[in-house]
Amino acid sequence: MSIRDIFSDLAGPVLTDADPVRRAQIQMKHHLPKRFYKDVSVGKTEEGFTILLDGRPVKTPGKHLLAVPTRAATELLAREWDAQVNEINPVKMPVTRLVNTAIEGVAAEIDGVFDDIVNFAGTDLLCYRAETPDSLIEMQARHWDPVIYWAADAFGARFILAQGIIHRQQPKEAINAFAATLAKHRSAIALAALHTVTTLTGSALISLAFAEGRLTAEEAWLTAHVDEDWNILQWGTDAEAEARRAARWLDMKAATDLFDAVRSDST
Repeated sequence: MSIRDIFSDLAGPVLTDADPVRRAQIQMKHHLPKRFYKDVSVGKTEEGFTILLDGRPVKTPGKHLLAVPTRAATELLAREWDAQVNEINPVKMPVTRLVNTAIEGVAAEIDGVFDDIVNFAGTDLLCYRAETPDSLIEMQARHWDPVIYWAADAFGARFILAQGIIHRQQPKEAINAFAATLAKHRSAIALAALHTVTTLTGSALISLAFAEGRLTAEEAWLTAHVDEDWNILQWGTDAEAEARRAARWLDMKAATDLFDAVRSDST
């Protein structure tokens, strides 16, 4: 079985379902291919850095070279392929999946992906605040206000806050300022990573704050889960919810690690 076949066979509901727990459940119904290679190494081509399996470069399901711009990003890929023991499980290879998406999807639709992140900012999680109780209002303000103030001070994006869930139109100037800052990260892999962060957190502002170094990945994750954490404090949690959050964190970590890696020195 070729490397392309491994991801093509599972490229439907297994790798595209937004819920990582659901992906794992679907994957369990599929037969996983055996690991067919011994050595995983890093190589360099005119297209960038790539991983080599027994000396052979890896290609995406669409037959593109699985190449990334920095050695650090390639090492993330190499660790995933080397971590496959007896079988190759694409569900457990989030960085590889994300790079595949960047090369085969985002690169061809970069304007659409960029606009999708910008549109998220128009209905951003951080702009919609609870009306009650006071403890939740305070918790949201403590975690969310610093990001709102940072956006206003750092690049002039002054977002309007609203109570409840009634849509509030954001100023065009704020959206344009957000877009201008996001444009600094306009590459297929960077946008693929930031789109993943935006989707997982429900906030384009959190995603951009991470990209600009205002929040670490861990801080971004905590900021995105204020409402959930408040509910846990009140009512507790359960094993299924914890498993779902843990699985989503793995996708978040893959995206943030890849974003950081593509910004590293490419030598």
